[in-house]
Amino acid sequence: MKNEEMLYHHNSYMELLTSFPPRPIKHEEDLEKIQAVVDNLLDKRELTEEEEDYLHLLGMLIYEYEEKQDLVPDIYGVELLKVLIAELNLKQKDLVPIFKTESIVSDVLKGKRKLTVEHIQKLAEFFNVSPAVFFPEHPSDRDFLEVA
Repeated sequence: MKNEEMLYHHNSYMELLTSFPPRPIKHEEDLEKIQAVVDNLLDKRELTEEEEDYLHLLGMLIYEYEEKQDLVPDIYGVELLKVLIAELNLKQKDLVPIFKTESIVSDVLKGKRKLTVEHIQKLAEFFNVSPAVFFPEHPSDRDFLEVA
């Protein structure tokens, strides 16, 4: 019988801890094992207080692991545009329909020109994302926009 299957037969918190000792999650495989145990517990109609406590502990371990995995920094505006261009293997000329000329694309990417509201609307459509991702995170930085 697998550890997660044995959970149905435990009556005490100590038995739960012994059947599948909770440890910090270090790898994706660890996460999958803990998620299997969590899923089995959640499949039960009613949990005992001990099972609820154990489930809470496993949930905290999952949360801690996922927080550490969020290594992608929040990026906005032109920095995000640069990432999208690189990830999709685009060339500046691919964005000419949005910016009208390749020189404007170049100037925006170099920081010599600012994004306009029109650029942001067209970029959002082109990349199928919310226009909000092309605005800076903090409203105080919104003076980066040019009025078209």
